[in-house]
Amino acid sequence: MANQILIIDELHPSIFKMLESIGVEAVYIPEIEPADVKEALQGMDGLIVRSKMRITTDTIALADQLKFVARAGAGLDNIEVEKLEQLGIPVLGANEGNSQAVGEFTLGLLLSLFRNISRSHTQVQDKVWLREENRGEELSGKTIGIIGYGNMGQSFARVLQGFGCRLLAYDRYAPEKIAAPVMSVSLEELQANADVISLHIPYISDNLQFANDAFFQNCSKPVWFLNTSRGDVVDQEALVQYLKAGKVKGAALDVLENEKLHTLTAQQQLTFQFLADATNVILTPHIAGWTHESYVKINEVLVHKIQQLLQ
Repeated sequence: MANQILIIDELHPSIFKMLESIGVEAVYIPEIEPADVKEALQGMDGLIVRSKMRITTDTIALADQLKFVARAGAGLDNIEVEKLEQLGIPVLGANEGNSQAVGEFTLGLLLSLFRNISRSHTQVQDKVWLREENRGEELSGKTIGIIGYGNMGQSFARVLQGFGCRLLAYDRYAPEKIAAPVMSVSLEELQANADVISLHIPYISDNLQFANDAFFQNCSKPVWFLNTSRGDVVDQEALVQYLKAGKVKGAALDVLENEKLHTLTAQQQLTFQFLADATNVILTPHIAGWTHESYVKINEVLVHKIQQLLQ
């Protein structure tokens, strides 16, 4: 009998033939309510989730033959990875699937900040024609600091290599991944030298508000700041204060501390409104890894990992 995998989020339809090619049957219920997933996992060999819900040990309590949990996307912060793996259930991710998309998008954000593309576009829409006021900076010759050198950080470094930048990277967990032409440095060295700082770190408890008051204070010169990882790794109040003070020259955020914008607290509303109104800030709706190509690549990565695990 073929292995059966429960899929509880909408995925690109290519997933069905891919799974079929490795002898796996997809039980596709993207409309399932989170409360019903626990019972639906009975008899299932695997679970694929995207962002519908948090997967905990309770979620899989009735899963009597579960071999793995997989996330169709980057980051595993909605899965109790350590607890599941203690139960002998591997957790698979697909970071490789959208890393190119994230690298390209982050570069796009940086170029837009440097050359005032987003701001001047809005001005021209309003029939305001300002040239000198939108004179920008060139990327060539700048020192770019990349924090986190997994799939996303490496992708950003690759797309930058044609621009004549000096590339520094800091990764506290896997510094051995950093290789020429990128220079491996300490966080302190990166903060002392970077013109641009880009975050590519996962959300884990150690990274909660990683970019906080002390982080920005320790930057030796005004920096451009990019975050395409997770909103929780940035203290938005601190970022706003340093934008106001000019210590952060501009920021591009694809992720926010609370992305459910209709549920913002009073303080979150204040910081959000400042960021939304600032002409040196770009906000996008968590789309860095969101391309037509990555939608398929994520499936390819997951199916390959599932095949290896089942074999």
